[in-house]
Amino acid sequence: MNSMRSMISGAAAVLGAILSVLLISPQPARAQTESVLYNFGSANGDPLNPMYIGAVAQGQDGNLYSTADKGGLDSGGGVCCGAVFKITPAGSLTTLYDFTGGDDGGTPLSGLTLGTDGNFYGTTLYGGTSGYGTIFKITPQGTLTTLYSFTDGNDGGYPSAPLVEGTDGSFYGTATEGGQASCNEGYGCGTIYTISPTGEFAVIYQFDLTHGTNPTSLILGTDGNFYGTAGGGATDLGVIFKITPAGKLTVLHTFDNDESVFTPLVQGSDGNFYGVSNTGPGSRGHGMVFKLTPSRKFTILHRMNPTTDGEEPTGLMQATDGNFYGVNSYGGPANSSCMDASCGTLFEITAAGDFSVLYYFNYTTGMAPEVAPFQHTSGVLYADTEFGGTGKGPCSTVTCGVFYSWTSPSLPPFVSLLPYSGKVGAIIEFLGQGFVQGETSVSFNGTPATPNVVSSTYLTAAVPNGATTGPVTVTTSGVELTSNKIFRVTP
Repeated sequence: MNSMRSMISGAAAVLGAILSVLLISPQPARAQTESVLYNFGSANGDPLNPMYIGAVAQGQDGNLYSTADKGGLDSGGGVCCGAVFKITPAGSLTTLYDFTGGDDGGTPLSGLTLGTDGNFYGTTLYGGTSGYGTIFKITPQGTLTTLYSFTDGNDGGYPSAPLVEGTDGSFYGTATEGGQASCNEGYGCGTIYTISPTGEFAVIYQFDLTHGTNPTSLILGTDGNFYGTAGGGATDLGVIFKITPAGKLTVLHTFDNDESVFTPLVQGSDGNFYGVSNTGPGSRGHGMVFKLTPSRKFTILHRMNPTTDGEEPTGLMQATDGNFYGVNSYGGPANSSCMDASCGTLFEITAAGDFSVLYYFNYTTGMAPEVAPFQHTSGVLYADTEFGGTGKGPCSTVTCGVFYSWTSPSLPPFVSLLPYSGKVGAIIEFLGQGFVQGETSVSFNGTPATPNVVSSTYLTAAVPNGATTGPVTVTTSGVELTSNKIFRVTP
């Protein structure tokens, strides 16, 4: 893929090739349950057809927040340019903001990221003052602020990835085009940028053909650096890279053997990096799951069989059982109701590469989800699909997608922290459930801290003297909840 314009115009190698189907019938051998919580297009003005990357975030109130690139209402009451929505764990959906496609942006593909200030941050592919996309901030109540409008120059253009908050409190992200004008037939290879919560913007890296093109999402590593993937590179098949907050980029792995990549990474609890390739050998390719160690040893954990496993995976997440969960956009048993006569799969894979399909999607329960599962602190997985369901709405030839949940007894409740590192005395935020003032205690790897319970789903606590790196636990009403990641005490 040489430019975002080519990605979007046609059956798009990058954005269009990552359509997925997530909801599937449960296998009787496993005690697990999926539920369609909401059918997009059921109500006038609904968000429609949510697609890649579409990150789902949990708010301080325990509800789920994300974006859809279509739907919402324009000023004349017609369907327009995408929306921000909130949905409760029980499935009650509220549209928080309708994009106009003007200065506020349009086509928000990123989904949302929760900041430590309690607001959400995201990007739009189009719109803004120059038409090349925006970065925005939105409150849980739906007040949107455009922080930056891209120009498709040195700053980049057409951002589709979510933001990630760094240890310095600023956000970091990627733009798919722009940067070096000589790259990719004059369109630019993309950039990495940083932006403060108040909109102070700076480019920290411009891609070139050697070090990658058209970068996807960044993740924050446990070392405080950022990691991601990009197309291009020495083989033109993609790279895995590390970049410091100051902008020093190192290529960690160059893909070969037709295993191109354009999907985000996840850092496992073992310190290794895991990801998926949505293509592979053959005229179309089926995808794979891979692991990269900090010493740069690359291992293919599993290659997708399109009939039994599904094909074209879009990303992974590690759940509290230590296993990774992801979705395949296509594949699985034949189903004439779905694209390419197959509806996709939800799968689980261990760090050792033991792979199993959890669900085979069907049109009613969803088709073509492009969003990797998100684990709520209740333990439940949530995501959405681009098509399928029963909500017809204004979606002409196919239905408008679903928002679903998936539960398993192997996935217990936990607490999530913002951030996962800090000095003694730093205020750390906790997301969870069941918090009660006077009945809730906090411990940083065995060292007690004093909690400030703000609500039943949100509390704060300062890192106590004597705290050491390790898990954080919250005991509330007799139930002990452990953090899903290690908290690191910094000097």
